[in-house]
Amino acid sequence: MTEHSTLFVGLDVHKDSIAVGYADAEDRSEPMYLGPIGTRPADIDGLVRKLQSKGKRLLFVYEAGPCGYWLYRYLRRKGLECAVVAPSRIPRAAADRVKTDRRDALQLARLARSGDLSAVYVPEPEDEAMRDLSRAREATKRDVTMAKQRLRSFLLRHDIRYEGNSTWGPKHLRWLATLHFDRPAQQIVFQECLGTISQGTERLARLEAEIQEGLKGWRMRPMVEAFQALRGVQLRVAVTVAAELGDLSRFDSPRQLTAYLGLHPSEWSSGDRRRQGGIAKTGNAHARRVLVEGAWAYRYPARLSPEIQERQESLPEAVREIAWKAQVRLCKRFRALTARGKHSNVAITAVAREMAAFLWAIGRHMSATINL
Repeated sequence: MTEHSTLFVGLDVHKDSIAVGYADAEDRSEPMYLGPIGTRPADIDGLVRKLQSKGKRLLFVYEAGPCGYWLYRYLRRKGLECAVVAPSRIPRAAADRVKTDRRDALQLARLARSGDLSAVYVPEPEDEAMRDLSRAREATKRDVTMAKQRLRSFLLRHDIRYEGNSTWGPKHLRWLATLHFDRPAQQIVFQECLGTISQGTERLARLEAEIQEGLKGWRMRPMVEAFQALRGVQLRVAVTVAAELGDLSRFDSPRQLTAYLGLHPSEWSSGDRRRQGGIAKTGNAHARRVLVEGAWAYRYPARLSPEIQERQESLPEAVREIAWKAQVRLCKRFRALTARGKHSNVAITAVAREMAAFLWAIGRHMSATINL
């Protein structure tokens, strides 16, 4: 090992410690284990100084996990190379039944040297902040939906049925306010369920207002506005896609984007036999879910509604053309698939996959016109 060699440094990161192993690019011997260090900046600086005495170039790798991207950003600020790798794509032997911090750090260093690791996309801090806000809104919406389901189940057990047409509107809420249970314990359960729904609804409104406010100064705002040119892509969907995926120009082709979203078909093929299954469902589940939701808008014939026209008013002509081309194609695509006997869920998934491709086209066009 020389001081001019390249070192691949594997880091097994935990809340209070980091296990460190390194492999020399020129020496193909087994990686070396340095042991654990702390997570303070002084500990990281000491590790860097120690490794720089062994190699001129340092390339750090660690697994994406609950500790986030602070270490990546700290090392990058110091001018060092670092990659965060996808845990699900790390090669592992089926017979390997021993897992320790030491083995994980050495394995990361070994695989980094051989080029067998796949790096994940690390968002900019402001993009991550908007992503956290979007995910908080999504989690709150899920909590409110579950609370409503619990209340409906509670009322059904007591044979209390609402005779109106739509639920959770003003009329339904007034009807709920008139309900009364003879036993105090059941009345308490009922009031707590109502309180959970009311508090969740208020929290949801606050988060949506914060998203609107945060969007004003966000660098991805032009991209969010352009995405809304598409049918089925309103503000919530556009913000989720932009926050989760970042600049779509980083994908070389729509095929790469759909693979990242897990919208590509799974496959089990061997020899002359080729067998494809449902979508892979790998990659970013948040963006995939909102795209599938938005794809349901293409069940109906293509048309420019007043809402879509309003969203497209300030957008470039090229973006509007892409959006109309998407409407014509995707509406026909849904009808063609259902006419062939495909289940509507299968057809919508196929539409969502092509919808992602049109989002990619809009993203590429906008990236060329704005500075991200």
